[in-house]
Amino acid sequence: MRCPFCGHDDTQVKDSRPSDDNAAIRRRRLCPACGGRFTTFERVQLRELIVIKKAGRREVFDREKLERAIHHALRKRPVEPDRVERMITGIVRRLESFGENEIPSNVIGELVMQALSSLDKVAYIRFASVYKNFREAKDFETFVGELSTGADQD
Repeated sequence: MRCPFCGHDDTQVKDSRPSDDNAAIRRRRLCPACGGRFTTFERVQLRELIVIKKAGRREVFDREKLERAIHHALRKRPVEPDRVERMITGIVRRLESFGENEIPSNVIGELVMQALSSLDKVAYIRFASVYKNFREAKDFETFVGELSTGADQD
């Protein structure tokens, strides 16, 4: 594993243990060249997923991009980090279990919407505002109105 600080190619594993949800192995590493310490996570990847964007462009699925979007929606919300990690792992496992290597981006968006809906309503609305491209305050009003009446969120 390459050191993120100095680029040295040979780092040493000092400690390995399962992550809190047992979905990954957490490794503490040390660079013998610069003395830098850092953590890596090793996860099972069942298949290489390709995301088909709205414009038709294809890109490799990036779990970290999914994590950033979800953490952005959950910023300053009272949700335990282990629940968020379990939710993200669940979404990734569902994507991998579809049996298809190519997944439309809207499918990922809908899975995130479903998960956030049951986890935190404020984060759900924040994510929806970006995902559904809200332009004006009335878009929020309409969406929240549909939420409170139990109407379909599409």
